[in-house]
Amino acid sequence: MSAEDRRAMIVHAVLPLLVEHGANVTSSQIARAAGIGEGTVFRAFKDKDELFDACTAEALKPDHVLDAIAEIPVDQPLEDRLAEAAEALGAHLERMGALMGALHASGRVKHRDQRPEGRSRSWKGGRRESMAAIRGAMVELFTPEKDRLRLPPEQLAALFLTLLFGGRRLAPDVGAPTTRQMVDFFLHGAVEAG
Repeated sequence: MSAEDRRAMIVHAVLPLLVEHGANVTSSQIARAAGIGEGTVFRAFKDKDELFDACTAEALKPDHVLDAIAEIPVDQPLEDRLAEAAEALGAHLERMGALMGALHASGRVKHRDQRPEGRSRSWKGGRRESMAAIRGAMVELFTPEKDRLRLPPEQLAALFLTLLFGGRRLAPDVGAPTTRQMVDFFLHGAVEAG
């Protein structure tokens, strides 16, 4: 196994542990989850901080959600396409939130300006590039309807993502809308047809 493959295997094994234990995960738990010895972990990563950074970068990568959006059939109704995409994006946000919340709750707080020199950023340069890729994938879902749309697919994709991501931040006592309610609101507005 190459060094990169070993690192990736360890990261994928450790991600669920970090969600469960946060930064309090032990070296022996890491090694057991990866099915390797503790020494092998620290030949792949110089310390737990470097491993945690690699896990965070992996969790922030949009690859899984981009694959899920790409698999949505564009011949189904737009409402169904948007609902599937919203579910995939919601799962992506929940995974990221679970990891970041567990790390933060266990005392591992890193701000952007605290990243040591040379540490890699998440997915191809960072959050902006990640969001641009997600927006591009969403544009593909709108494009088959472009002749019937009131705005260009690029603007609708940006508006849809704004509505989707903003809706996830509602206070629990208000009650976030369901995915179908959000898609219906996006497509048909707040006023009943009259």
